[in-house]
Amino acid sequence: MEVLQNLDKLNAKVAKLIEPYTQELLKIHGENIVSIFVTGSAAGRDYVPKVSNITLLVILEKLRFSDLQKSLKIVSRGITKKIAAPLFLTRRHIETSSDVFPIEFLEMKENHLLLYGEDLFKTLEVNPANIRLFCEEQIKGKLIRIRQAYLEIGLRRKGIEALIKESLNSLTPIFRNLLRLKGKTPLLEKEAIYTQLCAEFDLDRSVFLAILADTKNDEKIASHDVEIFFEKYIAQIQKLAIIVDQL
Repeated sequence: MEVLQNLDKLNAKVAKLIEPYTQELLKIHGENIVSIFVTGSAAGRDYVPKVSNITLLVILEKLRFSDLQKSLKIVSRGITKKIAAPLFLTRRHIETSSDVFPIEFLEMKENHLLLYGEDLFKTLEVNPANIRLFCEEQIKGKLIRIRQAYLEIGLRRKGIEALIKESLNSLTPIFRNLLRLKGKTPLLEKEAIYTQLCAEFDLDRSVFLAILADTKNDEKIASHDVEIFFEKYIAQIQKLAIIVDQL
């Protein structure tokens, strides 16, 4: 068995699940594996057992269709344990794609835990010029999609509640990078990110924190009528979209 790094820095439940999973990946792919990382909430304090997915990033020297085929069984078993299908990339992809996916790579650079191999993120550079336009496109695009989704599921309270939570979660990396554009050092924990964002852009902090509390503790968005709360959330995202256009 290969010696893994940093398992002691993970939530104990996460470590217990991913140690055998990672060891099996190493058996399957052998020397073709350059690195294995934990990314996202499972790498920090925002991990919520039975709610959060565990996300792994696997870097290979070569990525062929046969490598995906060999991974099908372990990935299928992992999904039943809230281990999402890993993101498989090559070393070359990491080295040549930070201009196309600036936020994704910055998020991984700043919120990852190396389990095995080389830490390729240590030397990864992302040009700030690529960040602003990406943030604007993401916020305006998600605003369009959330309105459209509301029209599809608006008669179901649970559907609206799930839509709000999914939307905020997907926007969180964008928020961190908006703070970076303002010259701030973005924090990692979601509550701190939302507090920092709202202070910097004059948004209603209570809206974001209530959604976060619902995600963590199923507080039903602070007992508000979900449609009224959805309207408040949309208003904050609309305001932010206008501000980002002027950055």
